[in-house]
Amino acid sequence: MASTSRELVHRCLKFESPKRIPRDFWLLPWATNHYPRQVEMIKQRFPSDFVQPPDVYRHSTVRQGDPYVLGTYFDEWGCEFTNVQAGVHGEVLQPLLTDLAEWQKVQPPYETLPDNQQAACDRINQFCASTDKFVYWGACPRPWERYQFIRGSMNSYRDIARQNENFKSLLRRIHEFYLKELEFWCMTDVDALNFMDDWGSQNRLLISPRMWREIFKPLYREYCDLAHTYGKFIFMHSDGHILDIYPDLIEIGVDAINSQLFCMDMNQVAECAKGKITFWGEIDRQHVLPASPEKGREAVHKVAQYLYDPRGGIIAQLEFGPSGNPDTVMAVYDEWENMTERQIIPKG
Repeated sequence: MASTSRELVHRCLKFESPKRIPRDFWLLPWATNHYPRQVEMIKQRFPSDFVQPPDVYRHSTVRQGDPYVLGTYFDEWGCEFTNVQAGVHGEVLQPLLTDLAEWQKVQPPYETLPDNQQAACDRINQFCASTDKFVYWGACPRPWERYQFIRGSMNSYRDIARQNENFKSLLRRIHEFYLKELEFWCMTDVDALNFMDDWGSQNRLLISPRMWREIFKPLYREYCDLAHTYGKFIFMHSDGHILDIYPDLIEIGVDAINSQLFCMDMNQVAECAKGKITFWGEIDRQHVLPASPEKGREAVHKVAQYLYDPRGGIIAQLEFGPSGNPDTVMAVYDEWENMTERQIIPKG
């Protein structure tokens, strides 16, 4: 009898020889807007093993607009995003906080957290019980990116270089909110929690590994420890070249990492992390997904060549967004399936 999606992902993360490689499909509104028919075909032929829980947050009086629509959007923290491409999230051009000494003016959106936590938990738990898919996400702490949204990127890099008490206080305020948010999700029946921060450029970390370990590793460790205390898996997303911090992510207990494997030397990735963490995708969005279906198939073989472990540790994931070729997206999932059929990888 075939395993359920939830069972497949659990076995993959625990390196307990899942019957097939689990699938996850990230979809930006851009793709749905441009290729609605093809998107539905992909979803029907290769259904995701992952699903997100219902939204139980309270309405934010600060949030205005739509992050994926042209124009201006204000999020629940009051950060202003400008969007110049429909279907893609905008960016902050004007920082919320220009004077770091006034960090206390930044008010985390505690009012959006469920006021009746038991009722919210019951709703989420009913959803989890109704599906055999792996339930994840819910919340997505991003302390460094949130700091940049509040201060703007240029100010943020100056702040991190100086590391004065105002910098530490603002970062702590952000982190404490995220801990409170994760604590709520820990009380539910979701399978996994998630956090993110984009740390890589095309060929190195955005800051020194030493500075990253000093400032951010302890924050992420708290997220991991909290999740594991409640029996949850913990997933992380980080774009760019992050090879230097893979051992640290493994050390603090990250179960699955979504990173841009094709920015790095995949042999080096395998040497330091294969069999120790699950590679939650991804297929290159810059050069592979916009290219031909054959390029997509070649990319699948490259990932399998370096990172496949029969015990688990690979999730077939990609993000379909701007410039993506729907035929190539289809080919990627099809090739994972074909490799299974040819018994190169396990069949479910």
